[in-house]
Amino acid sequence: MIRLGLTGSIGMGKSTTAAMFAGAGVPVWDADAAVHRLYAPGGEAVEPMRAAFPAAVTDHVSRPALKALLAADPTQLVRIEGIVHPLVAEDRERFQPQADLVVFDIPLLFERDIAMDVTLLVTAPHALQRTRVLARPGMTEDTFDLILSRQMPDRDKRARADHVIETLEMDATRLQVQALIRYLCSHA
Repeated sequence: MIRLGLTGSIGMGKSTTAAMFAGAGVPVWDADAAVHRLYAPGGEAVEPMRAAFPAAVTDHVSRPALKALLAADPTQLVRIEGIVHPLVAEDRERFQPQADLVVFDIPLLFERDIAMDVTLLVTAPHALQRTRVLARPGMTEDTFDLILSRQMPDRDKRARADHVIETLEMDATRLQVQALIRYLCSHA
């Protein structure tokens, strides 16, 4: 089995590209979906987060409450990550489908130095990235800039990636994904 780490900064087309892999029959594990499961009622992060941040937890972990907490005290991010990242890693390790190729959609793949067999960076010009992100409901310039400040610069990710796909146009991206699947599966 080849473990393909799919990454890219916010607004680069990572989710869309992951969906293209899934649509081609490749199993995809999604780090953001794992966090949602962990934060949901009965999720593994609920009780540890309640112990650390009782105001942010009812029967689930409230993302808006965490966002407000971080706005008031950004240093709390380290505590949150200390609780959540190990649980996300456990969730990722439990994902063991029987397939020649498996995609792991991990926004902070390079920032967290997560080992994969091969890596794919999805990217787009900064102006397109900004347009995509600011079109999201509730997104502001300040929030976008804060998120970018916590992510490795795109040029550094390009230097680390085994493969790079520019997500300028859907059909072209889909063709590149299909070509990469064929290439990787022929080397599995």
